[in-house]
Amino acid sequence: MKFLVLCLGNIGPEYADTRHNIGFMVADYLAAKFEAPRFEISRHAFVTEFKHKGHTYALVKPTTYMNLSGKAAAHWLSALKIPVENMLVVTDDLALPFGKLRLKGQGSAGGHNGLKDIQATLGTDVYARLRFGVDANFPKGRQVDYVLNPFSPDELIELPTRIEKAADAILAFGSIGLERAMNVVNVK
Repeated sequence: MKFLVLCLGNIGPEYADTRHNIGFMVADYLAAKFEAPRFEISRHAFVTEFKHKGHTYALVKPTTYMNLSGKAAAHWLSALKIPVENMLVVTDDLALPFGKLRLKGQGSAGGHNGLKDIQATLGTDVYARLRFGVDANFPKGRQVDYVLNPFSPDELIELPTRIEKAADAILAFGSIGLERAMNVVNVK
């Protein structure tokens, strides 16, 4: 079985270690852990894949910037012939405390522009998403500055452990299915 793991972020060195790029960080961690081939630039994304417990995971980091993530989702679902129920989107979430994970099978975009574009492009809100909490520690009206800035020194201490937990959640999605993975991921 094959899974599309669409890890959201923005390309370019100025965005590399920002909260908005947690999806890219999780993708890089998984690629390194499973010694995946180097990410190759392709249509709308950097792409690689790895195998784990008989499943193939296509890691996709869109090059479309966050607000046009739907282009990459639609293209790679079609190109790899993966049904939308086998797609997991990994993204940041301001509504969750730092490092808290929330796995869901459908729902609103919650104000997230990347998710809004995916839903508009695919015409559905029924797809799995793994939300990685980045907290909402910013003054009113400064949301964009906050998500486009690096993690705090305190957060950086915990970040590797939190990224590893996100990677485990992705593997659970593939190996035990969405419903059972939600029961594991969402209780922590």
